[in-house]
Formats: sequence, structure tokens, C-alpha cells
Amino acid sequence: MQSPPKKKSRVNVRTPQVMERVQAEVANHYQSSIVEKVRNRGGVLTVGDTTVRLAKQFGFCYGVERAIDLAYASRSVFPESRIFLIGEIIHNPEVNRQLEEMEITSLPWREMDEQYDSLNEDDVVIVPAFGAPVSFMDKVESQGCRIVDTTCGDVMKVWRRVRNFAKDGITSIIHGKADHEETRATASRAEGDDGAGHYLIVLTLEDVDKVCRYIVDGLNKEEFFSSFEGSFSKGFDPDKHLNRVGVANQTTMLKSETEEIQNRVRKAVAERDGSEENFSVFDTICGATQERQDALFEMLKSKMDLLLVVGGYNSSNTSHLVEIGEKELPTFFIRSAECILSLEEVVHFDLEEGAEVTSYTEIFERESSAIIGVTAGASCPNNLIEETILKVFELRGVSVDQIEAA
Repeated sequence: MQSPPKKKSRVNVRTPQVMERVQAEVANHYQSSIVEKVRNRGGVLTVGDTTVRLAKQFGFCYGVERAIDLAYASRSVFPESRIFLIGEIIHNPEVNRQLEEMEITSLPWREMDEQYDSLNEDDVVIVPAFGAPVSFMDKVESQGCRIVDTTCGDVMKVWRRVRNFAKDGITSIIHGKADHEETRATASRAEGDDGAGHYLIVLTLEDVDKVCRYIVDGLNKEEFFSSFEGSFSKGFDPDKHLNRVGVANQTTMLKSETEEIQNRVRKAVAERDGSEENFSVFDTICGATQERQDALFEMLKSKMDLLLVVGGYNSSNTSHLVEIGEKELPTFFIRSAECILSLEEVVHFDLEEGAEVTSYTEIFERESSAIIGVTAGASCPNNLIEETILKVFELRGVSVDQIEAA
């Protein structure tokens, strides 16, 4: 009988010689001299009667840059190997397209299929910035693959915390999207090293209010299970597992909403028990997400006619920037400059509809001055932001030469 493949340890591809070459390639693909010049001018560029205003913080964060560097380095170190990626490296179609051109093959991330069974000791598997569920990691390791782990450090901090919750018999209430890669990975760690821990995933304030009502008064258990189908751990019993709870979150959620969820759960536990002894919490919003949200709030204090938010439609941190902007002014969530079809017509992702739609605006066609705000999530490269800036000015009759001169 053939013996099972030998497990291999994580592979370090981040050597100085490799990274010098890789970072030059990454910079060539994604950096923008125009964006850096505008940033250095305080984030404001005016040419004629058109002004583009950039948020102080936008685009790639350190964790995203590191993940992309490691993916590129994997191909550099293993030029002849089959290289696979669990899902997407980050939520940006341009970056993932570049990896496809480098023959890095995306594996399913919702369910494992026969592709995982075909992996072998000669293959390289990249773990994305979101991380991957424990079951996926166990499977890849059992196949003996070389593993390049790009999981963001902020995500791993959450994992350590929910593991500790499980060890202490505390149920993790996770604020996040149940079908998001990061939340699924975090939930698997909330079950603990022995699989005996429990979690419940909530997305909206309406969700958490249902949880709070159950904590305080109890509800119909079947109704509770129906409301949270697919969002709780195996064997979860709200009568038992909501006694001691700790709130954690997907790191890219809207900070103010996570804080409100924390407060509501805290109050519910205190109302039931007369104290907060059975409630635990810690701040797990990643620094880059918080910086980009804070920067947009600051930018919204200035006059703008319209806001363009650039990024992948499945990017959680980007969608929350859109939510913030929509409350204050016309806001368009675009994948790239190609979505700005003309002075009047913009293709964008509508969060409420959950689909790409076409809207019409008079902002770009005004004869008077126009102030356009631009920001982007932590997974959007600067080259896409540059293209957006150039497209805005182009539609206002401003050439690249005029922008460079400015």
C-alpha cells in the first residue's frame, strides 16, 4: 500500500534577492506616478474648472501588498511548478487577472472538489490574504503540497482571540458576512482546536437585535434557527451557547456598526445577568480599514459634487466606503475607469440591488466647475485610481499633458 504524502512545512519565498525583483514587477503593474504626485500635493488637483479630491488614505494596505508580493514571488521561486490559489488572493479583478496570466490557478473556496484530491508534493498552494478554513488547510497539508501563506496579520489576531474564546467556553458572535472567505476562516477557528467551540454570525443590526431578544427573553428556537440558517456552528444551541458570549468581527466591517453590535450585546447580557461578566469583546477592525473609513469621513467635510469609489464589487471594505459616501452625496461604486462611459452615463454596483446598474448624472456635463471625490478600498491598486482620475479630466476636456503640467 502506498504511504500517504509527507506533510511539508510552509515555504518562505520572501528572500531579499527574490523580493527585489518581485517588487519591481509589482510596482510596474500597479503603481502610479500621477497618484503619488496628487497625494504629495495634499490630495487635491485642479485643472481649469475641474477639481479631483483624493482621500488621505486609500488603496493598497500593507497586508494586501504583502499578499501580492508573495504570490508573485511564488511564481519566481517555482517557475516550473503548478501553482494554485485558494479562491482569490484579494478582492480585485485586475490583480486576480494578472495572477491568472502567470498561470496561477484558482481553486474553489466554498467547497473542496476533486481538484484538491489531485494536488501532490510537487505543487505549490497559495493561501489568500483572507486565510482559509481549517479543513482546507488540513487537506492541502495532507496532500504534501508546498504552502505559501499570505494570510493578513490582522486576520490571524482575530483567529487567536476566537480560539481563546473556544478554550474558555465562550461562544463567538462574529460580525461579518457568512459567505465571505475571511468570516468562514474565522468561524472555523472559533470551533477551537478540539472542535468543541461555537459561533454565531450576524451581519445587520436587525440580526443582532434578534440575538439580544433571545439572550434577554428567549424566543422560539426553531424560528431562531431559521433566521440564522447557515450562520452557526454544528450543534449550536442558543439556550446553552448564548450564556457566555464574546463579539469578534470580520476585519473589514464598518467600524461604527461593529461598535453598535458590541454595545447591544453587552447591554443584553447585563440585562439578563445583572452584570457584564459573561460578555467579552475586543477591537478587531483592521487598522487600514479604519484609516480609510476615517479618511473618507474627513474628506466628506469638504465640498464635493460626486464621489467615485473604486474597487472590486465583492470587496467588503470597499462596499463600506460606498455606504458612508451614499449618506452624504451621489456616490458611484465602480470597478475601473471603464465604468464611466460618458459625461452622463456611469455603470456602477448598486449595493441595495446587489447588481451592476447604469445611472445618469449631470455632474460631468456642467459648464460650471465640478469637484469630484475619489477613494478606493484596501484592495484597489493605484493604477486603477490613476485611470479614474485621467478619465474624469478627459471627460471635462483636460488632457494628460495638462494634468502633468499641473
